[in-house]
Amino acid sequence: MGVAMLDAQTLQALGMAALGCGFTWFMTTAGSAVVFLTGRDPARGKLMHRIFLGFAAGVMVAASVWSLLNPAIEQAEAQGVPGWLPAAGGFLAGVAFLIALDSLLPHLHMGEDEPEGLPSSWKRTTLMVSAVTLHNIPEGMSVGLMFALAATSSGAAGEGYLGMAFALALGIGLQNFPEGAAVSLPLAREGFTRAKAFVVGSLSGLVELVFGVAVVLAAGWIEPFMPWLLAFAAGAMVYVVVEELIPEAHLGEHSNVGTLGVIVGFVVMMVLDVALG
Repeated sequence: MGVAMLDAQTLQALGMAALGCGFTWFMTTAGSAVVFLTGRDPARGKLMHRIFLGFAAGVMVAASVWSLLNPAIEQAEAQGVPGWLPAAGGFLAGVAFLIALDSLLPHLHMGEDEPEGLPSSWKRTTLMVSAVTLHNIPEGMSVGLMFALAATSSGAAGEGYLGMAFALALGIGLQNFPEGAAVSLPLAREGFTRAKAFVVGSLSGLVELVFGVAVVLAAGWIEPFMPWLLAFAAGAMVYVVVEELIPEAHLGEHSNVGTLGVIVGFVVMMVLDVALG
């Protein structure tokens, strides 16, 4: 009976996580379609690129605090562990994980000429898409973890975490719209046709669905480590923001648009999390 109930809860969480991560992927696809509006106009495309990156950075910072670190602290204290321990330890582990991936996975940041990671014969456009895929791993993990947390919690706590999971999926989805554009626009400037840039931009968000669903499938095994994993996802997201999104949002002239994008993204995600959580 208990096993059947657990299976039913897991299946329900799996369905909701697939829906939430499917929404984030859809928003990436919708953002990628912006390439049909701007084409290869360098000035217009670069300005929108900075705005979009700033907004994504703001959403990710707010989500890291309200949707990931706060629940990590709550879960740790409920387990009788000092809240700061898994919050700090998991956060640093997430940063270390992204540093390792950044050092090993061949990728190329937008606006750069020299690729990072291990030497590779990959094409320039493949390296650019690889860089964005790197961003999407912690985003997919964070959405999946919140739905897994909701599935393994009961009563009012479970309902609260479910609301936070939907808020996080909505927030990540909103920031995926500009992120999709941030993939397709540079690819168009690199010489891709608009259609090909759109398709590649859309597919760059598929990794979120994969990692989100995978985390829920492992919910039964990862439940004792949930505080650490939530903080891990937060650390990975903040690393992406500090290392890549904010610096790229401030390239060139009129960098204040990138700053305003960060502020707007932060406020939007904060309101969503407080209102729905």
